[in-house]
Amino acid sequence: MTISTADFLKTPRACQYGVALRPEVAADLPFLQALYRSTREAELNQTQWPEAQKTQFIELQFRAQRSHYHQHYPDALWLILEKEGDAIGRLYLERWSAEHRIIDIALLPQWRGQGIGQALLLDVIDEAMSAGKAVGIHVEKQNPAMSLYLRLGFRCVEDKGVYDLLRLPAGLSPPG
Repeated sequence: MTISTADFLKTPRACQYGVALRPEVAADLPFLQALYRSTREAELNQTQWPEAQKTQFIELQFRAQRSHYHQHYPDALWLILEKEGDAIGRLYLERWSAEHRIIDIALLPQWRGQGIGQALLLDVIDEAMSAGKAVGIHVEKQNPAMSLYLRLGFRCVEDKGVYDLLRLPAGLSPPG
């Protein structure tokens, strides 16, 4: 049986880092757009676009991504990660009957590389495995977190061009 949304918000490993999860609200949109931009900054830095054009591009891409997510994952958990009351990231998670699909997981740059993402992933994996479910995620091939997913036992099950669909089968216990 899958735990409730309220119980899922109590993520034991992430809590060790002082991170709490809460449902996303409309007031989070400016933060979410800034977070999205932080995930695209390397690409933007390769362009010669003026700042206004970069901002417009990010706004359009953010809206397109958000629309896609809500259209294809209507029952997902849309969660904000907070530390000391400040938003530091997001976790979007769809819990299907046979798989937990991580739609998106992102942290602001200053919070990356500190173990928070791994702790949150392990919390998601624990919840899925306790319910006898696999965990899946689409990951850009060049995403620096790819090595983390592979280290945790995820394997590529489908090449989707720019993305790989990774899956951790039900019943496995990842290292860590």
